[in-house]
Amino acid sequence: MQRLLFLFFLLSSFVDGLSQIISGPMLGPVELRDAKIWLEVASSVKEIKLIYHKKDEASKTKIIVHKNIGNKKFLPLQITIGGLDINTTYQYSFVIDGKPVNKKGFFTTKDLWQWRKPAPDFSFLTGSCAYFNEPIYDRPGKPYGGDSSIFETMAKEDAAFMLWLGDNWYTREVDFYSDWGLWYRAHHDRKSLVLQNFLNAMPHLAMWDDHDFGPDNSGSNFILKETSREIFKNYWCNPSHGENEQGVYTKYSYSDVDVFLCDDRWWRSADDWKDSVNGQPNPEKIILGTKQMAWLKNSLLHSKATFKIIMIGTQVLNRSSSGEGFTNFPIEYNELMNFLQEYKISGVLFLTGDRHHSEIIKMNRPGTYTLFDITVSPLTSGISKVANNDINNPDRIMNAIEQYNYARFSFTGAPGNRKLQVNFLGTKGEQLGEWSITEKELKN
Repeated sequence: MQRLLFLFFLLSSFVDGLSQIISGPMLGPVELRDAKIWLEVASSVKEIKLIYHKKDEASKTKIIVHKNIGNKKFLPLQITIGGLDINTTYQYSFVIDGKPVNKKGFFTTKDLWQWRKPAPDFSFLTGSCAYFNEPIYDRPGKPYGGDSSIFETMAKEDAAFMLWLGDNWYTREVDFYSDWGLWYRAHHDRKSLVLQNFLNAMPHLAMWDDHDFGPDNSGSNFILKETSREIFKNYWCNPSHGENEQGVYTKYSYSDVDVFLCDDRWWRSADDWKDSVNGQPNPEKIILGTKQMAWLKNSLLHSKATFKIIMIGTQVLNRSSSGEGFTNFPIEYNELMNFLQEYKISGVLFLTGDRHHSEIIKMNRPGTYTLFDITVSPLTSGISKVANNDINNPDRIMNAIEQYNYARFSFTGAPGNRKLQVNFLGTKGEQLGEWSITEKELKN
């Protein structure tokens, strides 16, 4: 009887501890000697212990304690573990208010390959437009969010990390003009049960677009953009968030790949602002802004990566679409294209979302290599078929994918002969399309 009571008490402790976690844990960036772990806990929580050790050294446990967490309605937390060994797998778990959580996580630190060995082969996942239905606040009629089991499929992938391309949750009319409402939307969607295994399966990084920034097609005019930025910082563990409290752009490096996560909302002019005035590009219509454009140029010049991926919420190269895109901001579009050509920046690819279908758009450039814009969308939100002038777009190099999908980017090969393979995959992981390119094809 005593043994049964002990087992019941132990099981109750596990259940109680786990019940205090609202969502997560989620891995943030894992570097050579540190890792970030995110979770959201109940407002009543007073103390969290993060317990970790090398996978095969359970006797050498270390503990990080967070006390006096606070009594807030929304309580997302980020914990950094430092002083780790390179290329080592660790196991971690939590004790919340003295009660163990029966849910373990694992992560592996990066390998120190520079000056020692070839760049490691690896894969990452990416996608955009994730809508989680909440019928009481959704528009009437057919639910806009679709089959969320795609996240269960993605959780089974052997990938180094996930890049969220924007519209990672969708604010509604009840959220737009309320600090509380904006916090609630991130809180509500992040705690979706179907997401939890995926959040814990690999590191996650993100860039926003209009729907997780604010209202549809919003930009610099959004009156609560400072709140949106604060929420973004609290719900994603990106390496940094813009500069001087402006924007959320940042850079992430893995192996011989640099990803430049650009912010297409903080400085963005209204889409209806005229593209040109008196036949000339309108200098008042901007999308990245002066500060971010300077940062991007300097970062590209500094980068020695084989592949330089410029990640942004909206399509960059599509000249046929009647929808929103970087080409509708001609002063900055021309500035960026001219810069890439003048300075002979090699290895550039664009990675975009937003369109609610996936495709690859090319742009031939005289005297240098062709640019490509890889669009991956949607994960679960409404599907938009290619329409109007875009149907026969001569710059599209593969059939558009008009169903729920994500993409796997795989980087392989010996130095000087590296290759990128892109696989577009459906809800159950089925192959929907593929494309590849070598580093030699992205050189001047």
